[in-house]
Amino acid sequence: MLAAREVAYVMSALDGIVEWVRKEVVTAPLTPVLHPSPLRMRGLGLFTLAGHPLFYFIWAIWLPQPYENLWLRCFTGLLGCLLISKRVSGQPSGEWAAYVFTAVFWFELPFLFSWMYLCNGGNMVWLASVCSMISIYYYVTDWRIATVGLVLGAVLARLLFQFAGPAAPLLTDHQALINAVVISFSASMGLLLGISAANLRREQLNNTLTTMGIMAHELRTPLSTAALIGDAIELEVQRQPDNPRAPQLNKLATRLHTLVRNMNHQIDMQIANARLLQLPHHTEEISATALVQGVVANYPYSSARQRDCVCVFLHEEFVFHSSFTQFSQVLDNLMKNAFHSLMAADSRYPVGAIRIVVNKSEGRGLICVEDDGTGIAPLMLAQIFKPFFSSNRGTGHGLGLAFCQQVVQSAGGHIRVKSGPAAGAIFSIDLPLAVKSASGSS
Repeated sequence: MLAAREVAYVMSALDGIVEWVRKEVVTAPLTPVLHPSPLRMRGLGLFTLAGHPLFYFIWAIWLPQPYENLWLRCFTGLLGCLLISKRVSGQPSGEWAAYVFTAVFWFELPFLFSWMYLCNGGNMVWLASVCSMISIYYYVTDWRIATVGLVLGAVLARLLFQFAGPAAPLLTDHQALINAVVISFSASMGLLLGISAANLRREQLNNTLTTMGIMAHELRTPLSTAALIGDAIELEVQRQPDNPRAPQLNKLATRLHTLVRNMNHQIDMQIANARLLQLPHHTEEISATALVQGVVANYPYSSARQRDCVCVFLHEEFVFHSSFTQFSQVLDNLMKNAFHSLMAADSRYPVGAIRIVVNKSEGRGLICVEDDGTGIAPLMLAQIFKPFFSSNRGTGHGLGLAFCQQVVQSAGGHIRVKSGPAAGAIFSIDLPLAVKSASGSS
């Protein structure tokens, strides 16, 4: 009996570990650049550019160490120019910035520091430097990238040192053991703090999104009351059709019902957005044409003029796998943003001011939402898909486009934006085409 309980306890613990690995290591979003901003990226680039020549002067001339290399320092310093470049520092959250940042910091932190540590015989200066490097590395990038990078950097540096390294002072066994303990302590603390910080960031985001979802639900109660008031006004008009104020009351009831319908639509959008990090994977077969036509037909327009300004162009139909409900929400968000942009431009909603295009391109499905609104400033383009970042500070909460990106990516697609001040915006969604089954194609 006791053995069975122990086995059950062990199995339960293993299940917990497997679930933790799945959530923290496999499914958690990867963040190559922690706290990205143009200022932070340029600051790190400038420090890299100036810091390595400075440290060459310190360790080669002022406080000489057994090994220094001017060319290696200069090459590493020049890598800082990549971080300062407009393409990286101007869009620190972009895909290209993530690749460049990861490569530069892997070379100048785990690889270079491991190489210098070995070439200097693991002396006190480079033992302290390696421990500092580990802390910095876990602070600037995702803990999974940092862990793999540290191991890979140490291994490659050791192999290079074995075949091409200079003669270096040898550590005694006692000193090597001391260094190993100190470095292991630094790495384990960096790993622990990196994991806990990543978990804390997700928990804070989840709690905020949950609160927003609850608040959105609570708003339905007064809206239900407003709908009942509208029904009561319509009923009173039916009872007194000869009342001279009947047309005015009927118009008021209609406006009230329109307002309630629009608010309920907005609440549905916020509840969907609040599930940003809990999106399940769906495999429904969705017709792009049916999706776009349904969303455009059911959108709660505020006027006939607003409805008429939306034009749909169905060039080539395609089918993709996702959730019809979630993708309808994606197009709803993009249409809402387009209307906000037109409103900010004092537009009178001319016909064709918003265009939705369905097409195929290079073997993938394409849905584009274009508008003739105010456009988006270049510095905002790199941040626009981040949670809680909004270009509309007055009314935007910064979740709509983050939700769109999550849904599109879960379908295996990409969402991109092209825009400029007073040039409107084009949101492009490209999606993999659904593969027809053998039975369906026969």
